[in-house]
Amino acid sequence: MKGRILVSLCLASFVSLAGCKGFWDLPPSSGSGGTTPTTLSSGVFYVLNQTTKQIVGYSISSGKLGTITGGTQTLPLGPYSLAIAPTGGYLYVGVPGAIYLYTIVSGGALQGTSNSQAIYSYQGGQIPAAMVVSGSWLVDAFLLTPGVVELDAIPISSSNGLSAVSQSNPVQSQQFNIANATVKQMVLSPDGDNLFVTLGAGGTIVVPFNLGNSNPLGATATTINVANGNAQAYSVAVDPQDRLFYIGETNANSAGTSGGLLVYDYTSLGTGIPRNAPTQISGSPLSSGGLAPNAILAFQSGLNVYVANGTGNTATGNVAAFSVSVSGTTYTVAAENTIAAGIQPIGLAEDSDGNFVLAVATGGSTSSGNPDLDAYTMSSGALTSAIQSSTGTDPVGAVAIAALP
Repeated sequence: MKGRILVSLCLASFVSLAGCKGFWDLPPSSGSGGTTPTTLSSGVFYVLNQTTKQIVGYSISSGKLGTITGGTQTLPLGPYSLAIAPTGGYLYVGVPGAIYLYTIVSGGALQGTSNSQAIYSYQGGQIPAAMVVSGSWLVDAFLLTPGVVELDAIPISSSNGLSAVSQSNPVQSQQFNIANATVKQMVLSPDGDNLFVTLGAGGTIVVPFNLGNSNPLGATATTINVANGNAQAYSVAVDPQDRLFYIGETNANSAGTSGGLLVYDYTSLGTGIPRNAPTQISGSPLSSGGLAPNAILAFQSGLNVYVANGTGNTATGNVAAFSVSVSGTTYTVAAENTIAAGIQPIGLAEDSDGNFVLAVATGGSTSSGNPDLDAYTMSSGALTSAIQSSTGTDPVGAVAIAALP
């Protein structure tokens, strides 16, 4: 069963490869709730720990969480973003000034490439805050200078995942002038036609993408402004069937006092360049369930959407579930249950077997009852806590999670 991959994220407010395989490995059932009474298993998934400068690979077997042998790697700097190739063979990690590549081998083990050197470097030390992989392109997004957002499409080799940049095959770049922008998150629509980048107070931009072009990046972006003047766009996701897309913003209700899930008709963007200003569906925005909607997961079935909410830097966050129903061309997104998570949950993923919703929290501390990692099972879309765990010796500063397809 094909899984969902949540690519990229580190919110700037939480900032605090020469791979070293096996630097440490957690016991197979670490943290409270390390074992769930279910017999469900998952595919392989990876967590980025910014404070401890690590990637850690995991899987769940018969309800028990365990680390992947050879799945832990140590980076030279704290990571900000990761992306897994759709084929599942390569994992890219963004650190300040560079991108590293790991080959994913049998069982999810990671092998450093290019003699453990960065496969791509930034002359100005920019931070690749978000990345996605599509075909022969690795696309990153970063703040070039205040008010200037840059997207780079880096050619990569299909045979080994390494950079294929040459004089005849250069990096393709587009820059967008967006006041007050801070790069938060980027996703590519399932049809491969649009890149969505959330930019904090700068709103969200939609950049046309064409895999077959020598420069796949559209030169003109459509800007979706934040709902309220003091709001920030943190997260974005696209429905697996390209029917809807979702933006998570702070201060999105009429009073500007809670986070919101904004729901748009994807088809209203059209196919022109620039894209049309999109249309919100009836009832949007919905309360996201907390103050800071840091991550959104549109489940592969297309029937459920999950939002990871922060409720303050010292308070327990949550994951809110929403159902999606369709009647002809009318879509209804409705709030379902909300369940506790760690402090400032910041990343969500669906495991490749479709059995778990996985969440990581950047302020987690299992010893204080606020886990770095939560795994939830689902029943008719509603979430039930199955596993809570640390992802290292706290504080680890978990900032992102991604699952193999």
